[in-house]
Amino acid sequence: MSMDDPDTGLVARIGQGDEGATRMLVGAKLPRILALARRMLGDATEAEDVAQEAFVRAWRQASRWRPGAERFDTWLHMVTLNLCRDRLRRRRETVMPALPDIADPAPPADAALDDVARGRAVQQAIAALPERQREAILLVHYQDLSNIAAADAMEVSVEALESLLSRGRRSLRATFVARDMADD
Repeated sequence: MSMDDPDTGLVARIGQGDEGATRMLVGAKLPRILALARRMLGDATEAEDVAQEAFVRAWRQASRWRPGAERFDTWLHMVTLNLCRDRLRRRRETVMPALPDIADPAPPADAALDDVARGRAVQQAIAALPERQREAILLVHYQDLSNIAAADAMEVSVEALESLLSRGRRSLRATFVARDMADD
């Protein structure tokens, strides 16, 4: 065992597959590695992930570890710092400074109110039509019946239905033109 690095013997035993040595190393080093990762990342869960990865790397490296240039504890801290830096870098790459402005697909409130008012005006204008014109408009435009089916439902010819539709549309158009002129 090297006098310069108190972990040399423990790391050598881990490299030989000694599970007890692995538990001893983790037990001795985990609190400090977790504390470093928590301080770096500000997140306990991420710190635990980093500590776990650092010890996995230590376990994989143990059989190849050669004491010398640096102490094992220093190397383990360096690995922890690098893992934290990688996570912080990924955060910066994925975090946007501000949420982008996303247009609300719904119409503005005033447009919705206008639509409601327009709908009421259309209902009132249709209600004011003569009965047969009103029936023809409702069957074709609101019930989506074909001209033939609407004519059958009203017991009139297709030509008569088309005449009723034409007069009803003309009357509705005149009502809204007059209304728009009154609004100006």
